Amino acid sequence: MAERRRSVWRRGWKPLVVGLFVLLTAGAASAAEEGPIVQSLEQGLNTVWVLVAAFLVFFMQAGFGMVETGFIRAKNACNILTKNFLDFCMASLGFFLIGYGLMFGNGNGLFGTQGWCLAGLEATVGGIPLYAFWLFQAAFCGAAATIVAGGMAERMKFPAYLIYSFIISALVYPIVGHWIWGGGWLSKLGFADFAGSTVVHTVGGVAALMGTAILKPREGKYDAQGKPNVLAGHSIPLASLGVFILWFGWFGFNAGSTLAVGDGTLIGLVAMNTNLAAATGGIAAMLTVWKRFGKPDLSMAMNGALAGLVAITAPCAYVAPWAALIIGAVAGFVVVRGVELLDRFRIDDPVGAVPVHGMCGILGTLSIGIFGKASLGLAHNGLIYSGNPTQLAIQALGSLSAVLFVALSMGAVFKLIDRTIGLRVSRDEELRGLDIGEHGMEAYAGFQVFTTS
Repeated sequence: MAERRRSVWRRGWKPLVVGLFVLLTAGAASAAEEGPIVQSLEQGLNTVWVLVAAFLVFFMQAGFGMVETGFIRAKNACNILTKNFLDFCMASLGFFLIGYGLMFGNGNGLFGTQGWCLAGLEATVGGIPLYAFWLFQAAFCGAAATIVAGGMAERMKFPAYLIYSFIISALVYPIVGHWIWGGGWLSKLGFADFAGSTVVHTVGGVAALMGTAILKPREGKYDAQGKPNVLAGHSIPLASLGVFILWFGWFGFNAGSTLAVGDGTLIGLVAMNTNLAAATGGIAAMLTVWKRFGKPDLSMAMNGALAGLVAITAPCAYVAPWAALIIGAVAGFVVVRGVELLDRFRIDDPVGAVPVHGMCGILGTLSIGIFGKASLGLAHNGLIYSGNPTQLAIQALGSLSAVLFVALSMGAVFKLIDRTIGLRVSRDEELRGLDIGEHGMEAYAGFQVFTTS
């Protein structure tokens, strides 16, 4: 009988007990390993999200190219596309060699002092691999550089543009970025700019203002009394395609700035605010220009949508959706009146880069101090929630500081280029078109020849 019980134990209960022991120990091991596995999966998901957003922001280069090409004359289409193409190349190099270290390297309140060519930096940034984070930031840097191409279109020398593009990407943009995103003096004050109304758009818009003011207007833009003449862009369909591409890419620009997926709540808020501001910006600009000039101008409506996108870029994570509607609508109005204001001062901005990016970048930055909520991550509640102007004052100080720094630095850069290799092409080359004069080709060879306008 005893032998029989031992036999039953060996054949039945023993394997069951051993299996249960193995299962329990394996479960304990799995529980011990679960933390690192979950952490690894979370980092992988966040990395993919940031890279997809970086790819969307890169695709915005095509949008900028189409908008700028459509809003200028056919004889300069190849030239503006070449500038859009090459300035991202120059921005990538400048930001890799020098810019990233100035912007995110350890240093002082004004600039970073290490990280040239990414050397000596930690392998991750906020849980994201360094290389993925660099690509996302490099795409932003390229966007800031590209903004200037539109403001200085149709009369700037190509070599001068390449020099400018490298300097703003390697030096000017990163310093402002360090103040705000790199742990610099403005970030310590509580200044907020979630996705770049100041860092990207104000920098690009003010640089465009300085460049176009120094270049002077295009031939035939203003008559003897200073009244502006219409130098119509050659392809509204191209410009429309560009605006849709930019609108699409902006979801990566703003929502990607979360740098993490989380539970998706913040991404959803940012994306919705982005879309609402663009919509009201387009409508407000169309209504404004319709009332002013009697026609619902499509080009101005499209710039209104872009103005709304620029204005919501800084506050997109800090405001409620109803505030995004207001911010976008105000931006749409500002961009129309901004174009008129530039014409009063005879500042010739062919695509509206200064009103869209410069003026509405400032507007978006200040709107944080009015509509922002401390519960969404700000240091202080905005004016309408608290009656306290502290956050608004901080935003105004930061915006003013960025404007002055970019105006002085880029003004000096453009003046230096102008006195050395020259900024502007000759009058004959401008009338003939930069496609032929600068590149020896035409965007639409065999269709039309433009020599007098």
